[in-house]
Amino acid sequence: AEALGDVPAQLAEILDVDALEFRFRAESELETNWKIACENFLECYHCAVAHPGFSAAVDVSPDAYRLEAEGLVSSQFGPLRQNGDSFLAGGEVPRSQFHFLWPNFGLNVFPGHPNLSCGPILPIRPERTARFLDYFFAPDTDQTWVEELIAFDEQVGWEDRALVEGVQRGVRAGVLSEGRLLSESEQLVAHFQRLCAEALAG
Repeated sequence: AEALGDVPAQLAEILDVDALEFRFRAESELETNWKIACENFLECYHCAVAHPGFSAAVDVSPDAYRLEAEGLVSSQFGPLRQNGDSFLAGGEVPRSQFHFLWPNFGLNVFPGHPNLSCGPILPIRPERTARFLDYFFAPDTDQTWVEELIAFDEQVGWEDRALVEGVQRGVRAGVLSEGRLLSESEQLVAHFQRLCAEALAG
């Protein structure tokens, strides 16, 4: 409870977690290191360019897309776009929530019908990372909608794969000794890096 902080209460605002049932697990591996994979999860500055489908459904503008960091948790909150034409509209869940529990656990809720996916980001080797997501839905959720959401999420995943594997190739090349963070849009990345530094110093 101490580690999760406000996450249970934030989820309860939009979702009855106890009413969900497990449907299936999706597994994947990425040709990138664990840190790059985690940092990609923690910022949506890239969303407007890299994720056109997601950005057409969820408002990722700085004024609408909210970021919060507290303790071990980094959270992102994205409302549905007004007047957007998306299968995510019209359900019981009004907005998205994406939470990251340091050091490696991600939790996702999309707008639409009751849904939740969660799982770890696991380092396998210095340049390879494994992920799995367990998907949960309300028992009466229409299977067609479930399949649409999975296809939507998989598309975002493939777009992210191209990004993080490209970053890994750049890191391997060693051209840049360090990077710079955008203080507003990458504040969750900065929070993650502080937690990593504190853990390594301890």
